[in-house]
Order: sequence, then C-alpha cells, then structure tokens
Amino acid sequence: MYGFHSVSSFLWIPLYIVFLFFSIAVTVIAHNHNHIPIWRSKVLNQLTDYWLTVFYGFPAFAWIPTHNMNHHALNNKEGDYTITYRFSEHNHLFMLLTYPMVSSYYQQKPIRDYLKQQWTEDRPYAWFCISQYALLILWVAAAFVINWKKALLFVIIPQQVGLASVLIFNYLQHVHADEESEWNHSRNFVGFLNTLLFNNGYHTVHHERAGLHWSKTPELHAKVEANISPRLKEPSFWGFIFRAYFLGMVNPKYRTTSMRLERMHRTN
Repeated sequence: MYGFHSVSSFLWIPLYIVFLFFSIAVTVIAHNHNHIPIWRSKVLNQLTDYWLTVFYGFPAFAWIPTHNMNHHALNNKEGDYTITYRFSEHNHLFMLLTYPMVSSYYQQKPIRDYLKQQWTEDRPYAWFCISQYALLILWVAAAFVINWKKALLFVIIPQQVGLASVLIFNYLQHVHADEESEWNHSRNFVGFLNTLLFNNGYHTVHHERAGLHWSKTPELHAKVEANISPRLKEPSFWGFIFRAYFLGMVNPKYRTTSMRLERMHRTN
C-alpha cells in the first residue's frame, strides 16, 4: 500500500506540470481565437469565449482593447499599455518577474474604457462582456464551495500561471528589440516549443499580419527571416531564459543589449 501511494505521488508531480502547461496553451488559444475566431458560427465563438474565460482566468473579450486595439496598433511604442520599458531600459530577472504584475495593472484602464464605450454604443455586446466576468466569478466560487484546496490547485494556480506566462511571452518577444524598426521590432523563438504552442514564437510576422492563421506563420517567417537581425532569432526559449537571465547575472556577455537604445544613440 505504501509503495502504491509513493508511485502515485511520484506520478502526480509530472502530471501536474503537464496540466499547468495545458493552462499556458489555453492562453495561446485565447490569443489566436481573438485574432481569428475558431468557428464560423457566432454562437459557437461566443461559447468558446466563455470556455476560454474560465480556463484562461480572465474575460476573453479583454484581448480586444488591450491587444488588438492597443498593442498591435503601437507594437511596444509609447502608449502601448504592455510596453516593456515603462520604468527601466534594463532587461534582467527582476524585470522579467515583475512585468506581468505591472502590465496587468496598466491594462485595466483600456478594459474599463472599452466597456464604457460598449455600454453606450452596443448594450447587448456590453452585457455579453459583463457576463464573462459573472461566469468567471461563479466558476471560481463554485470550485471553492466544492473543495477550496482543490480549487486553489486546479483552478486558481493554473489560471495565474497561464495569465503570467502569456505576459512573460509578450515581454520576451519585445524587450530590447527596436519598436521603430520595420523588421526588428520583435524577438522570435523558432525552436520546438512552437510545435506545442501553436507557433506563438514567430512574432515578427504575427505583427506584420495579425490576421494570418497561426498554422501559416512558419512559412511567412521563412520568407522574411533574412530581414530580421540574428539577435532576434532564438533557437531555444529555455536556452534564452537561462542565458539572458541566469548566466547574464554573472557574465555581461550573455545579457541582451537594447536595439532601441542603439537606435536612439545613432539618431542623437
């Protein structure tokens, strides 16, 4: 009996890690669905919004004011609520870990403004957005009523991991790139992780053609990658994390340098 529980405990940890990874994958699905709805049916897309809301951990409509209307319009320029150099031009582990909290805080304003606008211009759609908040609250409340410990483990923690991860992806894809450049505005991760996360690493072409289906981004990336600086093409996501944020602590040669600052120095 003791051996059975030991084996179960041993298996539980890697299975939970996989579960958290699926939570991260949901955030990428939410991002892709926001750009190109999965279904042709409006009803099915609205049901998918609800599904994404409860597993993503935030109302799915919020991508529209924060991502589509703001980030894609400005692409890390001044005024982008997800800007990577709000308080510092440095790129180190502390900046990486605090970025999700800072970015989340500043994204609340465009969400509030968007809801107010919809309340005035499109009341039924505003109610649909509000209903996503209501469903999320009910989902979390029901989970806590059923079992608060499992609610933390299987609802709250996965939601927060997903929310933080998608913001960290945004940070890594733009920090120390040049927001004014035609091709060097984004960092690309071209390794195996794209297979598991719907080609989310091909970020330059995503900004060039946000309406392109995720399955076609590798092909477009291959056509334009010669225009992108080698400094912004990373073969390994985790290799970049280890090099830039851990080896970089002890050896400056592993740290990233800001292409944005280089451009500003050239023009001054």
